Amino acid sequence: MNIEFSGKTVIVTGAAHGFGRAIAQAFASRGARVHVCDVNEAGLAETVALCGVASSIAHVLDVSDRSAVQATVAKIEAADGSADILVNNAGGVRGQVGRPIEEISESDWQTIFDANLSGAFFMTQAVAPSMKKQKFGRVINISSGAGLGISLTGIQAYASAKAGQIGLTRQLAHELGPWNITVNNVAPGFVLSNPTTERQWEAMGADGQKRLLDNIALKRLGRPDDIANMVLFFASDQAQWISGQVISVDGGK
Repeated sequence: MNIEFSGKTVIVTGAAHGFGRAIAQAFASRGARVHVCDVNEAGLAETVALCGVASSIAHVLDVSDRSAVQATVAKIEAADGSADILVNNAGGVRGQVGRPIEEISESDWQTIFDANLSGAFFMTQAVAPSMKKQKFGRVINISSGAGLGISLTGIQAYASAKAGQIGLTRQLAHELGPWNITVNNVAPGFVLSNPTTERQWEAMGADGQKRLLDNIALKRLGRPDDIANMVLFFASDQAQWISGQVISVDGGK
């Protein structure tokens, strides 16, 4: 199966490390022009260096800021035309840990929704007009196994926001389908992909780590490339009649 993206314009959010960086590198290595977005400017610079300055460009962007999203997408379209592929990877737990529901503040709840759900909505809203005009588009959302089940860390807002993102995926697949725009979702299992997941892994201790691995069919943690490979497939011509789907990439549960 030959998957390549020469001449395609790709936007990847949350691209300063982890999944986003691996996804950006995968597209760049296959000929795409990749626009990488994140609030972490230093991390973005590292991603661009890994992708190659001729293949990628960095945009410091908070995806929860609708006005900033609209301005950034307009800048991308002015430089490279319509985005062909959007990967909504930005999100995460925003530094939070699992706590009892009565301890969760309004801002704790909203911050996670802003990054994980509103950001995906705002980014897709911004690219939709030009995708419709060219009658082509691929939108891939990165949710989580927490959106299909529970959050291993017990973070209520994270599980809820990722479940909401899966619902958004299915809804937008039907809304945007008439313009040949597919919308799909990758739900990763536990992957050591960034400082947050590394801290979570260490906090589990030896017994918790063993329990997690025992519940995975392949008996190992995933790698960022495992997630990137599924994104590449959803974005490819081979997936042109697949939309509204959620694929778990979790080693088997």
